[in-house]
Parts: sequence; structure tokens; C-alpha cells
Amino acid sequence: MGTGKIRAMRSGFPEDPTDVLREVLSLTGSGSDPVSGERLLTGHTPPQARGRVFGGQVMAQSLVAAMSTVDPGRLIHSMHGYFIRPGDASLPITFAVEELRDGRSFSVRRVHARQEDKTLLSLICSFQEPSEGLEHQSPMPTDVPDPESLPRTSQRLGHLGHPMAQEWSWARPFDIRHVDPPLETTADKRQVATNMVWMKTFSSLDGDENIQRAALAYASDYTLLEPVLRRHGLSWVRPGLSIASLDHAMWWHRPARVDEWLLYVQSSPSAQGARGLSTGRIYSRTGELVASVAQEGMLRVPRDFQNKVKGAVQDLYLKTARRPAR
Repeated sequence: MGTGKIRAMRSGFPEDPTDVLREVLSLTGSGSDPVSGERLLTGHTPPQARGRVFGGQVMAQSLVAAMSTVDPGRLIHSMHGYFIRPGDASLPITFAVEELRDGRSFSVRRVHARQEDKTLLSLICSFQEPSEGLEHQSPMPTDVPDPESLPRTSQRLGHLGHPMAQEWSWARPFDIRHVDPPLETTADKRQVATNMVWMKTFSSLDGDENIQRAALAYASDYTLLEPVLRRHGLSWVRPGLSIASLDHAMWWHRPARVDEWLLYVQSSPSAQGARGLSTGRIYSRTGELVASVAQEGMLRVPRDFQNKVKGAVQDLYLKTARRPAR
């Protein structure tokens, strides 16, 4: 497919995909709850192909809401959140912040993300004054290819007409480059429970260290369940496959900018009971361990004959669609 055709398919998406992230991280104050006294803020949701709100967006906005109530000198160092129900991308999201404690060194906040009085996400997070102490870290993997040597998502999927392929190619704020074979359309026959990607925003992102950390939380939700899929020979487009994040935990260790390349190293220690657990380590390009992440997700895999036939037809279509452009 020629570049003119790809440019035509891209129409309607932002020239700079990172503008999506900038809008997401800009919340509007909505006063206080008259009963609980919680601070209320409202967040922007961009159009999304499936009509459901991306979980990383809700987490990042919840963190920004919490940050607005904390002394700027205190950095977020941990968060634990539960996804309770999916969000509707056509409706606004309200974030209610409860100020649980402000101590000598730490501040703790609870945030509920709501739509139409129903909770989408319940999250608790902690902030800390800068402090000196013991230092060590797990080493960064070696012999990893440079991100510049790997293709962009748009180079792999930008010519496909499916709405999700177009959204992944042109509307995601982060440039994500897979070290392992990507799973958007094709399963990995090796069936290993690991995954690695390089990621960064497409353009420079302004903001202090807390904003950088909120943006990193956004990106941490992108590929974290892929080690589970890879281990069981599945791709994201397996007919009938149902996936949803259940909970997400994150710990920030060291400063980093999301507009510089970060290596996301992921693995899955277990899958059972229609749930899969993945953990991740995020490194700067210079080898500093920036953050650690854990997430459990629901994964339901259909076994019926009808979905197997759909899968065979889909594989044939994708094999044809992926032929090199002339």
C-alpha cells in the first residue's frame, strides 16, 4: 500500500498523538462534594474505537486529581487501584479525592473515578518528601535491540482498515516498539511468559516529576497482560477473547521523563481461574530502574467450534492483509 493511501486512512487523527495525553492530564476543578467534602475534578476523554475508556487514562487522571491536593514537593511513590466497571468514552468522568493523611514525610489520598454516580476505579496512592536511604536495584536486561531499530506500530498496522488498528497506529500518545513479536494480530508460537517493549511519547511532554509519573502510569497499562497471551499462544484479536484489567499496582523508584525511551520488561508468574498476573519493570535507557508494576486481568478464552472457525478465517484475512506494500 502506498504512502498516500496510509495518509488518507490517518485523516481524523491528531497530527501529534501526544496531544491526546496532554488533554487527558488536564483536569478541571468542579468544587467539593457537599456531603463528604471531597475535592471534585472532571477529566477529558478522547474518542475511542471500542467506546470504552482506556484503563491507563482513568489511572493517570486519578493520580493527577490526587496530586492537585498534595504539596508539590512530595512525589508520588506508590498506587494501588481496582477497576470496578468499564467506562463510557462518551461521558465525562468525575474524580473525587479524599485526603486521608498528611504526615511529616508522607501524604495519602484515596480517589474514586465516577460516571453517573457509578464508580469505575477506586485508587489509593501515597506521596513522600525526598529522602536519602539505602539504594539497590535489579539490573536492566542486556543485548536488547535499540528502539530506533524496531518498527513503529503505524508501520506495522497503519495500512489495516480495522478501527482498532487505526487507533493503535495514530491515536496512542506513546510510540511503542516491541522487542518481541507483536501480538496485535499474530500469536507467538514460542509460548513464553515474557514481553519487552520500548516506549516514549511522540513529542516532548511538559510538566514536573509528578506529571511525568502520572503519564508513566498511563503507559504502564498498554501491554502488561501480553506475557499471559504470549505464554498461551494467543493474540489480541482472537475471536471471542474477553480481556479486562482487574487491578493495578505501581511503585515509582527514580525520576524519569516519558518523552525519553524507556524499556518495559514484563513477565507472568501465573494464570488460573480465568485470571492472569503480570509484573513489569521499567528502565531508563541508561539502565536505571524507574518503576515496578503489577496487574491482574480477567482473560476468558472461547473453546467453541464457531469461534475456532472465525479464528481460521481471520488468520487467512490477516495473512493477506499483512503482505508487504508495493
